[in-house]
Amino acid sequence: MTTDSETRPGLTGGVAAAALMAVGSMTLVQLGAALAKPTLESFGPLGTTWLRLAWAAVLLVLITRPRILSYSWSQWRGAILLGAAMAGMTLCYFQAVNRIPLGLATAIEFLGPLGVAALGMRRAWHALWPVLALAGVVLLVHDGSAWTVDPVGAGFALAAGLGWAIYILLMKRVGQAFDGLQGLTMSIAVAAVVATPWGLAESGGHIPPAVLGITIGLAILVPLLPYALEMMALRRMPTRAFGILMSAEPALGTLIGFAVLGQALSPAQLAGIALVVVASLGAVAGE
Repeated sequence: MTTDSETRPGLTGGVAAAALMAVGSMTLVQLGAALAKPTLESFGPLGTTWLRLAWAAVLLVLITRPRILSYSWSQWRGAILLGAAMAGMTLCYFQAVNRIPLGLATAIEFLGPLGVAALGMRRAWHALWPVLALAGVVLLVHDGSAWTVDPVGAGFALAAGLGWAIYILLMKRVGQAFDGLQGLTMSIAVAAVVATPWGLAESGGHIPPAVLGITIGLAILVPLLPYALEMMALRRMPTRAFGILMSAEPALGTLIGFAVLGQALSPAQLAGIALVVVASLGAVAGE
């Protein structure tokens, strides 16, 4: 991740390219989640996520050919921590997507990045943004008398948000510590190892050949391409600008969930997503 001053010399071309990378990453994450829905339901979210991470790790190792023996302990520590965060975030996110609509899962998960932004707030009135986001989440999951979504699914989305927050904090360190995409390669390899016990427990070790083929394509959609695009984008644009762009992801998830899966939301839930997006924009813009 670069600082504003490091990004400024290549502002015109570099930031424009980075913005396209960020938008591309968001789109691929949401599209990949929507297209994975049938596999999540038939093979299970833990087994599907494990195979996606494993295939992504294999493909990245073949592409980047990491110099494993040359890495320092500091580099390994960053990759291990980031990989563990990636595994937790991804496993929990797809558990949530398997239980609640895509747009809702993404909006609740977005509380993680919003929390990171809130930690750096210096003015008292900035506390408005977390409160606004919390009000949005209440509209998403409760109508005043009963839960409108599976509370377990909402809990998984919150856990994914915690993983996303840790991922954001660690991505800068790992991106700076390694050349090219080698840090991403090692982190996803660690994530695949962490996810293996969960995937094997759910699948019982039985993996239909068709699922193997499907998960290769799903691995390219998520996590391989989005994580690579995010790492490259963060090297080319200010963190604040990246955060503002990513604030649109809950709305994008809602649109793709409706277009691909036919997941229509109530007016109150749409209002809740709007509040989360506004809160995220306000928090990042106020940094």
